[in-house]
Amino acid sequence: MNTAAKQKLSTRDLTRIAVFAALMAVCSWITIPATVPFTLQTLGVFLAVGLLGGRRGTLAIVVYVLLGAIGMPVFAGFSSGLGGTSSGYIVGFVFSALLMWAMEKALGRSVPVLAVSMVLGLIICYAFGTAWFYFAFTSTKGAVTLMTVLGWCVIPFIIPDLLKIACALLLTVRLRKYVG
Repeated sequence: MNTAAKQKLSTRDLTRIAVFAALMAVCSWITIPATVPFTLQTLGVFLAVGLLGGRRGTLAIVVYVLLGAIGMPVFAGFSSGLGGTSSGYIVGFVFSALLMWAMEKALGRSVPVLAVSMVLGLIICYAFGTAWFYFAFTSTKGAVTLMTVLGWCVIPFIIPDLLKIACALLLTVRLRKYVG
């Protein structure tokens, strides 16, 4: 098969991408309100890459982010737009997926590689989200320390996010043969 043919997405691929973009929206609507809401978005992100692979999973995440950016209420609390203090985490999903895809291309799709890529992807998401939150918050509400922002936006989420990674890994192992 030539390279051009490998790059094409089938109707089945496009359908899976759309389904996972919708799954991320549903996951984001399951919310516990906080400064940065507790949601299942990261579970959706990790499942997209775990089950669809790096390329299709990243495309699903990009579709999800673009839907929210253009005004579809797919983010937490049925919100949309990329102007709020927590928008950096949403943008960070794309970079998390890109990292996970790069690791998949370099090291394969084994469960240990996927687990490490998910944890590193989470760190990337935290980095983008925390930086965005810090600058958005300080520009509108005043000075705050980085440790305060980490206390609001990262530390309370570490254990829940690691549990979401574990759940995504388990679901990926169980469902990959049906979705892949």
